[in-house]
Amino acid sequence: MITTLRHSNYLTGRSMRILARQPAYLFFTLMQPMVWLLLFSQLFSSVSDMPGFGGGSYITFLTPGVIVMTAIMSANWAGTMFIDDMKTGVMDRSLTSPVSRSGMINGALSYWAVVTVVQALIVFGVSLLIGARFDGGVVGVLLAIVSATLLALIFAAFSCAMALVVRSQETLIGMSMFLVLPLTFLSTVLMAPALLPGWMQTVAKFNPVDWAVTAARQALGADPQWGVVFGRLGLLLLLLVVMARLATGAFRAYQRAV
Repeated sequence: MITTLRHSNYLTGRSMRILARQPAYLFFTLMQPMVWLLLFSQLFSSVSDMPGFGGGSYITFLTPGVIVMTAIMSANWAGTMFIDDMKTGVMDRSLTSPVSRSGMINGALSYWAVVTVVQALIVFGVSLLIGARFDGGVVGVLLAIVSATLLALIFAAFSCAMALVVRSQETLIGMSMFLVLPLTFLSTVLMAPALLPGWMQTVAKFNPVDWAVTAARQALGADPQWGVVFGRLGLLLLLLVVMARLATGAFRAYQRAV
């Protein structure tokens, strides 16, 4: 356990140095979410007047959804770091060293946790400037960020696992886009639950993207249902443990193939 923690700490530091050398990455990954935040909030502003929406402004409703979308679309690229390491030989050298496999996954996930938190804070700041208001206060914002971070780590772990299995950047990108878009639109990221078709409401109950955005919205509301918030966070945490174990186990698949 102590060895794993030491390796995780070292590899987290390596990941942070990569982020420090590429600060423009945060800017470019925020471009598309800012388009959604600024344009969708205006385009669909009248949706909040529809019966069943639940009141409040659409920008306030949309902000947690944009934070969740930003988290998963950024974390979906996590596996490309492993593929770059494969191409340069870093992966093979790491696997023949005493470094623990869990430490390698923890280092990658720590990187994406930091990226997600920074991105979420920026999106929250911009949304406040254009009129969003959150009755949940600081506690609500913190829980919303926790929710988005857990979801990002789930997708990052899955991306790393797939990278170790497919070992192809093109294949990984194709799989990522195929997964993200359906999960996003089969959730309440952009629309209130009552306004979704019945079958979509049913699917959303089993969708981790919807778990994250539901927990975030509840936490940011004036009268949160804490059972819903912590219930969804618990599901996300459980799924994260499963995905992290899957990613760690995928190293065996990679080693058998090389």
